[in-house]
Amino acid sequence: MTTPKTDRIAYGGDYNPEQWPEPVRDEDHRLFGEARIDTLTAGVFSWALTQPAEDTYEFTVLDRILDRATAEGRQVCLATGTAALPPWLARAHPEVNRTDFEGRRHRYGQRHNFCPSSPVYRRLAAALAGRVAERCAAHPALLAWHINNEYGGACYCDLCAAAFRVWLRERHGTLAALNDAWCTTFWSHRYTDWDEIEPPSALTEHWRGPDHTAFQGITLDYHRFTTDALLGCFRAEKEAIRRHDPHTPVTTNFMGTYRPLDYHRWAPHLDFASWDSYPPLDAPPTRAALGHDLMRGLKDGAPFWLMEQTPSTTACREVNPLRRPGELRLATWQAVAHGADAALYFQLRASRGACEKYHGAVIGHAGREDTRVFREVASLGRELAELGPVTLGARTPARTALLFDWDSWWALELSDGPSRLVRYQDVVHTYYRAARAAGADVDVVAVTADLTPYDVVLVPVLHLVKGDLAPRLEAVAARGGTVLTTFLSGRADEHDNAFLTDVPGPLAGLMGVRVDEWDSRPADTVNPVVLGTGDDALRTEARLVFELVLPRGAEPVGTYQDDFYAGTPAVTRHPVGGSGGEGWYVATALDQPGVDWVVHRVLARHGLVGPYAAHPSVETAARTAPDGTRLFFLLNHAAGPVPLTAHASAVDLLTGKRTERGEAFTLDPCGVRVLRLEQAVE
Repeated sequence: MTTPKTDRIAYGGDYNPEQWPEPVRDEDHRLFGEARIDTLTAGVFSWALTQPAEDTYEFTVLDRILDRATAEGRQVCLATGTAALPPWLARAHPEVNRTDFEGRRHRYGQRHNFCPSSPVYRRLAAALAGRVAERCAAHPALLAWHINNEYGGACYCDLCAAAFRVWLRERHGTLAALNDAWCTTFWSHRYTDWDEIEPPSALTEHWRGPDHTAFQGITLDYHRFTTDALLGCFRAEKEAIRRHDPHTPVTTNFMGTYRPLDYHRWAPHLDFASWDSYPPLDAPPTRAALGHDLMRGLKDGAPFWLMEQTPSTTACREVNPLRRPGELRLATWQAVAHGADAALYFQLRASRGACEKYHGAVIGHAGREDTRVFREVASLGRELAELGPVTLGARTPARTALLFDWDSWWALELSDGPSRLVRYQDVVHTYYRAARAAGADVDVVAVTADLTPYDVVLVPVLHLVKGDLAPRLEAVAARGGTVLTTFLSGRADEHDNAFLTDVPGPLAGLMGVRVDEWDSRPADTVNPVVLGTGDDALRTEARLVFELVLPRGAEPVGTYQDDFYAGTPAVTRHPVGGSGGEGWYVATALDQPGVDWVVHRVLARHGLVGPYAAHPSVETAARTAPDGTRLFFLLNHAAGPVPLTAHASAVDLLTGKRTERGEAFTLDPCGVRVLRLEQAVE
C-alpha cells in the first residue's frame, strides 16, 4: 500500500496541452503558478496520439508535457491512455468493439468502447502501458500512474460469453454446483453443457431492462464476472508498468458508489484509492461524504486521492447547476476532512469542442485570471500550500462502521418483490447520513472487514449474508457492541437463494425477531410509526415495505400505527446475553427523522454522539496524523452563520487563531475550521 510522496496536499487536475498551441501552454503554466497548482494529470485519452498505428509509437507529446512540468516544478500523474480506443484499432480489429445489452455490436465511437474480454484489446493496451512506462518511468516529473479512466460498462459479445463460461468453471467447479447455485430446476433451465450458458441480456433472461431478470443468480454472477473482466484489464496494464517501474504508485479513478463494479474486489490491486466526485449539486453533503468514506475504506483507512471534481459546473446532466461562492472550498475541505491527500480538478483548461466544452474548468475558453472561479481556485491553492504537510497520511479514528456490499446491492435491485421502489444506495445513505448528523466518524467497509475496532456496526439492507459474517456480527454484540440491520436483510445466500429458515435468516438470533409476512405499498402510502415513549417519543413516517415482526427476545422500540398490524413492532432492540451488547432491527423504511432518532440512540449508548450534533448543518470529522497530532474539522453547510461553543482548546491551522474550550465562536456560511486539538476531548 503506497501513496504518492508529496510535501503537501497535491493540487491540480486533468490537463491536455496537446489541444493548444505553445503560447497558450505558456500562459497556462503562468496561471498554474498563480493558483499554486503543482500536480497535472496527463495523457488520459492519448492513445491515438501516442500510438497512431499498430506498429508505431510517438512520444513527442508526452515528452513535452513531462519536460515542461519538470521545468515548472510540477509533478505528473501520468495516464496510460487506454480508456478509449483509437479509430485505427476499432477498424483493424472490429471484435474489440462492445456488444450492448440489446445484442447490438457497436461500431467505433464514444469512450469505454472496448470489450474487456478481447485478447487484442488486452494485448495492445498492456503493450501501450509498457511502452509508456519504459519511456517515462525514470522521468523526474512522474508522481503516480493512472491506468485507464473511470472503468465501467459491460459487454455481451461472443468473446465475453466464452470468458464467462471459463469464469463460471473456476467459480463453481461443476455443472451440478452451478445448477444448484442458480436454482435451475425452475423453468426447465438445468444445464448439461457449459456451452449452453449465455450471458444474461435482453436477448436471454431479461425483460424491461437490466434489473428485470428471470434468474437473479445468473445475472448476479455476470455482474461479478464483469467486475473481474475489467479488473483483469487493469491488472494486465499494471503488470506491464511494473516490468519497467517497480516503485511508482499505481491507481485508477473510481466513481464512488458506482453500482456496476464491485470496488472491494479491486481494492487489493491498487496502490492507493482515487475517485471522481460529481454528486448532484442539490444532493445533501453526505452524498459526497459517503463516497469519500467508501474510498478511504477500500485501503484499510489509508488516505485517498480526490482525482476529479468540478471547479464550477458539470456538463453531462440534463441541468448543470453552478457551484455557489464558497461551495468549492467547502467541498474540497470536506474531502480532506474525510481522508483526501490530493484535491484535483477536471479540468484545468476548458475543452474547445466536443461534449465537454461546457464542463467547468479552472481556466475558461478566454484564458482569464480575473474570473470568480479562478480566483476561488487560486485562493484555495494558497490556503492548501500554507497548510503544508500537516494532514498527509492522517487517519480517521472511527468506532462506527457501515458495511457496504455490492452483492447485496445487485441482488436487492434484481429481485422481483417485495418492492422495486427500494433502492440500496438510498437506504444506505439514509443510515450513513444519520450517523454523520450525530457527529460520528464512520468507516464504510466491506462485509469481510475486521469488525473488532468498532463499537457500532450499521448493516442496512444486507440482502445477502455470506461466509462468516453472521457470527462476526454476533461477536460484536457479544463484547458489548451494537449491530443494527433493517428490513430485507438476511434474506438470501451468496447465490441469492432464499434461506430455508425464518427471516432474517442467519441474523435472526442476533436480532431476536421472526418475520413471517411483509407488506409492500406504493410510495405515497404512509404508515405512521411511533418511536419511544413519553417525552422521548417521536411520531414519524414509514413507506414502501412493512415487515410484520414477531419478537423472539427483542423489545419493541417503535410500533406501526395503521392497518391490521397497527400496534406491532416496527423497530426492536434485542439485549444480547449479559454483555451489554444489542441487536437493533428496523423493519420498515423510516423517513430521515425516524432513522436519525434510532441511530442517535444507538450511538449515544456508546458515547459516540459528537459535540456539535445539535447543529445539523455543521459537519465534523476527525483525523490523527502520523506524528499523533489530532485534527478536528468543522464545516458549515448552512446558508447562514452558526453560533457554536468550542468543545476543546484548539488552534485553527487556517488562521492561526486559538480558541479555548467553552469559548463562543461563529462558523460562517460555507465556513471551515481545521483545528489542532490541544487537550483531550470529552
